[in-house]
Amino acid sequence: MANILQINLDDLLHCRSVESARVEFKESWNPESTGPQVLRTICAFANDLQNLNGGYIVIGVGEEGGHAVLPPSGLAPEKVEAAQKWIRGNCQRLDPPYSPILSPETFGDRLILVVRVAASDMRPHRGPSADHKRGRYWVRLGAETVDAEQRGDMLRSLIEQTNRVPWDDRAARDAEVEDIREAKVREYLRDVRSGLLEESDHRAIYRRMRITARANGHEVPKNAGLLLFSADPTRWFRGATIEVVQFAADRAGDVQEEHVFRGGLADQLRDCLNHLENLSTSHLQKRPDRSQVRGWVSYPLPALRETLVNAAYHRGYDVDQPEPVKVYLYPGRVEVISYPGPVAGIEPSHLVAGAQMTPVPARNRRIGEFLKELGLAEGRLTGLPKVFRTMEENGSPPPSFDFDEERTYFRATLPAHPEYVALSTLRDAAHLRAVGETEEALRRIEAAWESNPASAVLASEMIRSYAGRDEIERAEDVLATCVKRGAAGAIPHVRNALIDLLVNTGEEDRARRLLQRRDGPVFGQDAIDTAILARRLREPEAAHRYFERAGEAVDGDPRALHEFAQTKMYLAGKVRMKRRSLNRRFLNEARSLLERVIQLDASPTRHAWAWRDLARTRNWLRLPLREVEDAYAKAMSLLPDERRFVEELAQLRRFRRR
Repeated sequence: MANILQINLDDLLHCRSVESARVEFKESWNPESTGPQVLRTICAFANDLQNLNGGYIVIGVGEEGGHAVLPPSGLAPEKVEAAQKWIRGNCQRLDPPYSPILSPETFGDRLILVVRVAASDMRPHRGPSADHKRGRYWVRLGAETVDAEQRGDMLRSLIEQTNRVPWDDRAARDAEVEDIREAKVREYLRDVRSGLLEESDHRAIYRRMRITARANGHEVPKNAGLLLFSADPTRWFRGATIEVVQFAADRAGDVQEEHVFRGGLADQLRDCLNHLENLSTSHLQKRPDRSQVRGWVSYPLPALRETLVNAAYHRGYDVDQPEPVKVYLYPGRVEVISYPGPVAGIEPSHLVAGAQMTPVPARNRRIGEFLKELGLAEGRLTGLPKVFRTMEENGSPPPSFDFDEERTYFRATLPAHPEYVALSTLRDAAHLRAVGETEEALRRIEAAWESNPASAVLASEMIRSYAGRDEIERAEDVLATCVKRGAAGAIPHVRNALIDLLVNTGEEDRARRLLQRRDGPVFGQDAIDTAILARRLREPEAAHRYFERAGEAVDGDPRALHEFAQTKMYLAGKVRMKRRSLNRRFLNEARSLLERVIQLDASPTRHAWAWRDLARTRNWLRLPLREVEDAYAKAMSLLPDERRFVEELAQLRRFRRR
């Protein structure tokens, strides 16, 4: 069976490279019930109200909760043949008629039918309605097919798009099919694992990918085909490059380096992202008695990637837009600028954290489809939240987005991680301390933090400096300022530094009150640090809560795993008499954690005490005495001079004998 789908079938069924709202699943085929539904959806996808390039209907696959039910139920061969015949015939009933791509496919050992409905150049289309009177203008609203006439201004918007083909789907009449590089097209098909790769006729591939079109009696490339698959798109589109400029200071500073990335759009994006990743600084801060380190990067790569790809995806490429995508690298931020500004309907209020993006029509429906299939672009309306989330998780200030009133440009600004601009200050302060100028070192840190209150490293260093001078109130003021003016992701680290100071100076009540505060989200290593401080303050419930909040960050940290297990052991003891089922759950979870500690690379002392705690846990679970003795034996072999191991084992044997 010939493969005619550009997309990989497994990716389609799992909605990996196409949004789930653009895929409709039908478990079975019945011309009386399924048929009219399919016809209305074909009409809606062809109308492509939001310029998403249509969608797919998969017949023979059920749907549950918005996901395909796999393995599919499938269709009998005669059902596939009947469905194709019915769909082809009834698509002539659309006004004007429309012909989708029908592709019988095999998934596992089941036969299914995929209906590919590309955006139509003849829209708007009308399709039959249930009342069998005049046709209706069906459109997609999210994952639903609805009547545009019943939805406010939808019909007007659809009519306005009549004969308005998006730029990337237009024919390039001044180019030839040979300007598309077959090698680039086949590389793309390999990357997306498309069955079209088996086709030997490259022109047939181009037609099925819809990157060529008939014009004046002969075939020519479409703009998207030239932009993605030609050797040099700037022959036709002057602004089709990405320009990266690195400045020594702000806008008035000297230019340190310039790079221009050319070639097919996907190649430009990959090369530019590799360049930016090499420039991004990573910082790893070693933690005492830990195999793990605290880390951050100057700019999180997922945020950089999403910002750059969005600029290339949503910009204009026609003759009125000769400017490239511009990436300006300053010491404290990255600016990504594209031209023109956003399409009508997007307002500044949509570009802040937590805002609901309005589903306006996309500027470039084909470019987005190609970039999503390559895994470069996110699904629709998910990119902006990802930028905000990854910046927050990195401890960076939030990004900002702006455009002018005339919408001539769009700018995304990613601030550098606060610590990136603070490291040089700490190096200077360390040198000053080394030569005995401690007061000058503190003044330098204070001045740097005053201009950069979001820096957790500077704030923590100030707290440590004030602790050495017994100025606890000033240290508390540092945290208060950080809460008021700093990034939310930096607060837990600074709060932990202050709690540690208070514990070390005997101010445990103040430390407990601080532990109970909720000044910001706590992730990963910060949650581990908070949990360990809670254990020092004899607050096991709080410690358990923060260990759980740390998530996967605990898994590779022997100390964190060990202390998490000891917390569970303590809580098991507290509920032993009242809640026996919870007691056993805590003990079994502690045993699992201790077994992981033993498998990790750690000091002999850490492993010895982990074996000892494992022995105690096995005993409390009433496991065979031999398993308990084996654990104690391992602990004694690692720390032979530790008398407590010997004494505990002897006491346990006497107890078991009784």
